[in-house]
Amino acid sequence: MSTDELTGVQALERKHPGLPMAPGKVERREFEYIRHGTLSFILSRDVVTGEVLVPTAGATRTEADFLAHVQSVIATDSTAIRWHFVVDNLNIHLSASLVRWVAIESDLDIDLGEKGKSGILHTKHSRIAFLSDSAHRIVFHYTPKHSSWLNQIELWLSILVRKLLRRGSFRSLHDLKDKVFNFIDYYNRTMAKPFKWTYQGKPLMT
Repeated sequence: MSTDELTGVQALERKHPGLPMAPGKVERREFEYIRHGTLSFILSRDVVTGEVLVPTAGATRTEADFLAHVQSVIATDSTAIRWHFVVDNLNIHLSASLVRWVAIESDLDIDLGEKGKSGILHTKHSRIAFLSDSAHRIVFHYTPKHSSWLNQIELWLSILVRKLLRRGSFRSLHDLKDKVFNFIDYYNRTMAKPFKWTYQGKPLMT
Protein backbone atom coordinates (compact mmCIF):
# COMPACT_ATOMS: atom_id res chain seq x y z
CA MET A 1 0.00 0.00 0.00
CA SER A 2 1.14 3.51 -0.85
CA THR A 3 -0.50 5.83 1.67
CA ASP A 4 -0.71 9.56 2.33
CA GLU A 5 -3.06 12.41 3.18
CA LEU A 6 -4.45 15.29 1.16
CA THR A 7 -5.41 17.97 3.67
CA GLY A 8 -7.17 21.31 3.52
CA VAL A 9 -9.15 20.42 0.38
CA GLN A 10 -11.54 23.31 -0.07
CA ALA A 11 -15.16 22.93 -1.10
CA LEU A 12 -15.33 25.94 -3.41
CA GLU A 13 -18.55 26.67 -5.27
CA ARG A 14 -18.30 28.91 -8.31
CA LYS A 15 -20.87 31.72 -8.11
CA HIS A 16 -21.72 31.37 -11.79
CA PRO A 17 -21.20 28.57 -14.34
CA GLY A 18 -18.24 28.79 -16.69
CA LEU A 19 -18.58 29.48 -20.40
CA PRO A 20 -17.61 26.59 -22.71
CA MET A 21 -15.14 26.82 -25.54
CA ALA A 22 -16.37 28.40 -28.75
CA PRO A 23 -14.75 29.04 -32.14
CA GLY A 24 -11.91 31.44 -31.52
CA LYS A 25 -12.51 31.55 -27.76
CA VAL A 26 -11.04 29.54 -24.89
CA GLU A 27 -13.12 28.17 -22.04
CA ARG A 28 -13.83 30.86 -19.45
CA ARG A 29 -14.27 30.21 -15.75
CA GLU A 30 -16.00 32.19 -13.04
CA PHE A 31 -13.38 33.68 -10.69
CA GLU A 32 -15.70 34.37 -7.75
CA TYR A 33 -16.56 31.52 -5.43
CA ILE A 34 -18.25 30.61 -2.16
CA ARG A 35 -16.30 28.77 0.54
CA HIS A 36 -17.96 25.80 2.22
CA GLY A 37 -15.09 24.59 4.42
CA THR A 38 -12.36 22.01 4.02
CA LEU A 39 -11.86 18.25 4.25
CA SER A 40 -8.84 16.02 4.83
CA PHE A 41 -8.57 12.80 2.83
CA ILE A 42 -6.51 9.72 3.75
CA LEU A 43 -5.83 7.51 0.76
CA SER A 44 -4.11 4.18 0.12
CA ARG A 45 -3.22 2.86 -3.31
CA ASP A 46 -2.48 -0.79 -4.06
CA VAL A 47 0.75 -0.57 -6.08
CA VAL A 48 0.07 -3.96 -7.70
CA THR A 49 -3.44 -3.29 -9.06
CA GLY A 50 -3.37 0.51 -9.06
CA GLU A 51 -6.69 0.68 -7.17
CA VAL A 52 -7.37 3.14 -4.36
CA LEU A 53 -8.81 1.31 -1.34
CA VAL A 54 -11.31 2.51 1.30
CA PRO A 55 -10.61 6.26 1.11
CA THR A 56 -11.54 8.22 4.21
CA ALA A 57 -12.51 11.87 4.59
CA GLY A 58 -13.12 14.05 7.60
CA ALA A 59 -12.51 17.34 9.32
CA THR A 60 -9.27 16.17 10.98
CA ARG A 61 -6.08 14.27 10.26
CA THR A 62 -5.10 12.83 13.63
CA GLU A 63 -3.28 9.67 14.66
CA ALA A 64 -6.69 8.16 15.46
CA ASP A 65 -7.89 9.01 11.92
CA PHE A 66 -4.79 7.42 10.37
CA LEU A 67 -5.04 4.29 12.52
CA ALA A 68 -8.72 3.89 11.63
CA HIS A 69 -7.85 4.19 7.93
CA VAL A 70 -5.11 1.54 8.14
CA GLN A 71 -7.47 -0.76 10.00
CA SER A 72 -10.07 -0.30 7.25
CA VAL A 73 -7.48 -1.21 4.60
CA ILE A 74 -6.44 -4.33 6.51
CA ALA A 75 -10.10 -5.34 6.83
CA THR A 76 -10.44 -5.57 3.03
CA ASP A 77 -8.53 -8.88 2.99
CA SER A 78 -8.64 -11.12 6.05
CA THR A 79 -6.51 -13.77 4.31
CA ALA A 80 -3.44 -11.59 3.76
CA ILE A 81 -0.42 -12.84 5.70
CA ARG A 82 1.53 -9.58 5.66
CA TRP A 83 0.84 -5.95 4.75
CA HIS A 84 3.34 -3.32 3.66
CA PHE A 85 2.60 0.42 3.84
CA VAL A 86 4.82 3.09 2.27
CA VAL A 87 4.44 6.40 4.13
CA ASP A 88 6.36 9.57 4.89
CA ASN A 89 7.70 10.61 8.30
CA LEU A 90 4.63 12.51 9.49
CA ASN A 91 4.11 12.01 13.23
CA ILE A 92 0.73 10.30 12.82
CA HIS A 93 2.45 7.59 10.76
CA LEU A 94 4.59 6.55 13.74
CA SER A 95 2.29 7.15 16.68
CA ALA A 96 2.16 5.26 19.95
CA SER A 97 -1.36 4.02 19.18
CA LEU A 98 -0.14 2.63 15.85
CA VAL A 99 2.72 0.80 17.62
CA ARG A 100 0.33 -0.73 20.14
CA TRP A 101 -2.04 -1.90 17.43
CA VAL A 102 0.72 -3.42 15.28
CA ALA A 103 1.99 -5.28 18.35
CA ILE A 104 -1.47 -6.75 18.92
CA GLU A 105 -1.90 -7.68 15.25
CA SER A 106 1.52 -9.35 15.27
CA ASP A 107 0.70 -11.36 18.42
CA LEU A 108 3.49 -9.70 20.39
CA ASP A 109 3.09 -9.85 24.16
CA ILE A 110 5.86 -7.45 25.11
CA ASP A 111 6.36 -4.35 27.23
CA LEU A 112 6.31 -1.41 24.83
CA GLY A 113 7.37 1.11 27.46
CA GLU A 114 6.02 4.65 27.71
CA LYS A 115 6.10 7.44 25.14
CA GLY A 116 8.79 9.98 25.94
CA LYS A 117 10.20 7.90 28.79
CA SER A 118 11.22 4.33 27.97
CA GLY A 119 11.09 1.31 25.68
CA ILE A 120 9.85 1.05 22.11
CA LEU A 121 7.45 3.96 22.59
CA HIS A 122 10.20 6.22 23.94
CA THR A 123 11.22 8.18 20.85
CA LYS A 124 10.27 8.72 17.24
CA HIS A 125 13.28 6.67 16.15
CA SER A 126 12.46 3.72 18.41
CA ARG A 127 8.88 3.69 17.13
CA ILE A 128 10.04 3.81 13.50
CA ALA A 129 12.43 0.90 14.13
CA PHE A 130 9.58 -1.16 15.58
CA LEU A 131 7.06 -0.31 12.86
CA SER A 132 9.67 -1.06 10.14
CA ASP A 133 10.39 -4.58 11.46
CA SER A 134 9.75 -6.97 8.56
CA ALA A 135 8.86 -9.79 10.96
CA HIS A 136 5.59 -8.09 11.88
CA ARG A 137 2.29 -8.76 10.14
CA ILE A 138 2.01 -5.05 9.27
CA VAL A 139 5.19 -3.32 8.14
CA PHE A 140 5.71 0.38 7.48
CA HIS A 141 8.34 1.68 5.07
CA TYR A 142 9.30 5.33 5.57
CA THR A 143 10.49 7.46 2.67
CA PRO A 144 13.61 9.56 3.32
CA LYS A 145 13.06 13.17 4.34
CA HIS A 146 12.40 15.52 1.40
CA SER A 147 11.74 12.49 -0.82
CA SER A 148 7.98 12.07 -0.59
CA TRP A 149 7.91 11.79 -4.39
CA LEU A 150 9.20 8.22 -3.91
CA ASN A 151 5.75 7.34 -2.60
CA GLN A 152 3.51 6.45 -5.56
CA ILE A 153 0.37 7.88 -3.95
CA GLU A 154 1.84 11.32 -4.66
CA LEU A 155 1.49 10.62 -8.40
CA TRP A 156 -2.11 9.56 -7.90
CA LEU A 157 -2.91 12.66 -5.85
CA SER A 158 -1.71 14.81 -8.73
CA ILE A 159 -4.19 12.96 -10.99
CA LEU A 160 -7.02 13.70 -8.55
CA VAL A 161 -6.09 17.39 -8.42
CA ARG A 162 -5.79 17.76 -12.21
CA LYS A 163 -8.89 15.82 -13.20
CA LEU A 164 -11.31 16.85 -10.45
CA LEU A 165 -10.30 19.30 -7.75
CA ARG A 166 -8.65 22.08 -9.76
CA ARG A 167 -11.64 22.75 -11.97
CA GLY A 168 -14.44 21.51 -9.74
CA SER A 169 -17.32 23.38 -8.16
CA PHE A 170 -18.61 21.93 -4.89
CA ARG A 171 -21.86 23.04 -3.24
CA SER A 172 -20.97 21.63 0.20
CA LEU A 173 -18.51 19.42 2.05
CA HIS A 174 -20.84 16.49 1.41
CA ASP A 175 -20.79 17.30 -2.32
CA LEU A 176 -16.97 17.47 -2.28
CA LYS A 177 -16.70 14.11 -0.53
CA ASP A 178 -19.22 12.46 -2.87
CA LYS A 179 -17.47 13.73 -6.00
CA VAL A 180 -14.03 12.60 -4.79
CA PHE A 181 -15.33 9.15 -3.83
CA ASN A 182 -17.24 8.84 -7.13
CA PHE A 183 -14.07 9.77 -9.01
CA ILE A 184 -12.17 7.08 -7.11
CA ASP A 185 -14.83 4.49 -8.02
CA TYR A 186 -14.62 5.54 -11.67
CA TYR A 187 -10.82 5.49 -11.61
CA ASN A 188 -10.75 1.99 -10.10
CA ARG A 189 -13.17 0.70 -12.75
CA THR A 190 -11.65 2.29 -15.83
CA MET A 191 -8.10 3.55 -15.27
CA ALA A 192 -6.46 1.67 -12.41
CA LYS A 193 -3.16 0.04 -13.35
CA PRO A 194 0.35 -0.17 -11.89
CA PHE A 195 2.58 2.85 -12.38
CA LYS A 196 5.74 2.21 -14.39
CA TRP A 197 8.75 3.85 -12.83
CA THR A 198 11.02 5.43 -15.43
CA TYR A 199 13.68 6.95 -13.20
CA GLN A 200 16.79 4.75 -13.32
CA GLY A 201 18.64 6.15 -10.31
CA LYS A 202 21.08 8.22 -12.36
CA PRO A 203 22.11 11.58 -10.87
CA LEU A 204 19.95 14.47 -12.04
CA MET A 205 21.76 16.70 -14.50
CA THR A 206 21.85 20.43 -13.71
